[in-house]
Order: sequence, then structure tokens, then C-alpha cells
Amino acid sequence: MSFAIEGVYCAAATPLKSDGTPNLELFGAHARALLDEGCHGVAMLGSTGEANSFGARERMDLVEAALKAGVPADGLLPGTSSCAVTDAVEMTRHAVQAGVRGVVLLPPFYYTAFSDESLFRFYASIIERVADDRLKVILYHIPMLTGVPISHTLIAMLRDAFPDTVVGIKDSDGKIENMHAISEKFPGFGVLAGADPLLLPVLEGGGAGCITASSNLVARELRIVYDHWNDPAKADEVKAAQDIIVAWRTLTNAYVQLPTVKTMIARRRNDLGWLNVHPPFSPLSEDEQQKVWAEMARLEAL
Repeated sequence: MSFAIEGVYCAAATPLKSDGTPNLELFGAHARALLDEGCHGVAMLGSTGEANSFGARERMDLVEAALKAGVPADGLLPGTSSCAVTDAVEMTRHAVQAGVRGVVLLPPFYYTAFSDESLFRFYASIIERVADDRLKVILYHIPMLTGVPISHTLIAMLRDAFPDTVVGIKDSDGKIENMHAISEKFPGFGVLAGADPLLLPVLEGGGAGCITASSNLVARELRIVYDHWNDPAKADEVKAAQDIIVAWRTLTNAYVQLPTVKTMIARRRNDLGWLNVHPPFSPLSEDEQQKVWAEMARLEAL
């Protein structure tokens, strides 16, 4: 089965200057490198991208930086949601007019006593105000951070109202049973795993791919899994790639994930500017950095 949006998308981290503003040139180079390493596209400005620590103008500037660096517009899946519908509409319209593949939309996450009907109104208001047939929406289910789950009822409501617009979901809740249930209940609706090791079981259950943090580091292995998961002749290669994916994902969780991922990218890209993080995050300590880098060296030597 084919999907409107499918494949390996990197939940790209966002490099910062020392003053906390986005390093546009460095981000563009990273996004371009991710495609060279095997990603089908770059799902920028999500949780790993620290999206909610940036203003709307900064987020639009980052989209433009990726395009300037040579990333094809149809390889971009920017996060464009905001609790402020006006900002969400502005960022979503900007992304669509730039020609992106689609956008990833969190639910509103401050007021959390929502019914499915009220969440439907939030999404519908964005879609209707953008008013562009090119818009493709990936819902973002990450209730451990938002406090707002994306229910099957809400998916059905949105699919019924906007069948050509609401085309998939990034599920970062870690429950493979829910991902399989969505794939079964909504044929043609693309389920994208939010955790790297779950790409394989998501594909086995009829899903569309992944949007994951460790693809900043193991895009090649994720692409092997995506390309060959259903080929018995490639079973050993897929297993080897899956083992590497699990090992690197485990390392990203050695400390707080986001600064750990950035610490790993700093070594991979040989640029300590990647160590900068927005508050409320803090960089890893020097001791923690050295332990992460030593483990990276061990994994690379295997």
C-alpha cells in the first residue's frame, strides 16, 4: 500500500548560536547531509528540533534555510503547530506556499480538558484558514508531553471532513499496538513511528515509515530497514541494521535525550556549536559528554 507521505524522515535537531538564535547555515548543511545519508526527508521543528522554543519567524526562517541549502521542498515536513491558531495558520501557510511535502501538527497543549469535538475545531480552523488544496497534515500523537492524546475518534472525524488533507500520524507514544490498530482501522492513513526501533514493527503492521530522533545519526541503517524489511534475502542485513539502530537509540537515552542527541551530532559533524540548547534544557556535563563520545567510538568500531 502506498501513502501520501511515507519513508524515513529525520526528526532533525536544530543548531543554535551562542545567543540561542537558530544557526541557519549549520542547519541547512545538516538537513542536506541527512538526505545524503539516506533520509527520504527532514521532519524539522518537532520535539527534537526544539520547535516550541522558537518564535514563528524563526521557524519560518529555518524552513527557508533548508531550501537555500538545497533540500527539495517536497523533502520537508516542518512542524507548524502552535497553541495560538493565528501563528499556526501563518506558519502552515508559509510552509505550503514553499512547496513542502506536508506539515506536522501537534494538538494544543496548554489547556488540556479537550473533547474530540474541540480538538477537531482546532485542526479544522487551521486547515480551513490556510485554505490550500496542497496542504497535507500529519497529526502528532505525543501525549506524554502534550497531555492531549490523538484518539481514533478524532482521526475518523478529521479523515471524514478532510480526506485529502489529513493523511497520517506520527505516533511517539511507544505503543505498537495502537500503531497497528490505526493502520488496520484507517487503510491508506500513514502511520509513522516516533521511535527508531519501532520502524520495523510499524512496517510489518502496514505502516508508512518513521519520523525519529536517531535518524540524525543512523539514517543509513533506518533506510536499510525501510527498503528491505520484507525481503527474505535481506533478512540478515535488516537484522544487523536493526541492532545498530537499537544500540544508538539506547545511547540517545543515556541522559536527557535532546541534549544527548545534540552532543552526538557535535561529534559526528565535528562542530561543538551543536552543544547549544534552549532553556529549559541544559547541555550535558563535560564528563557526560566524554562518556557519550566514548560509547559512540565503541559503537563505530564494531
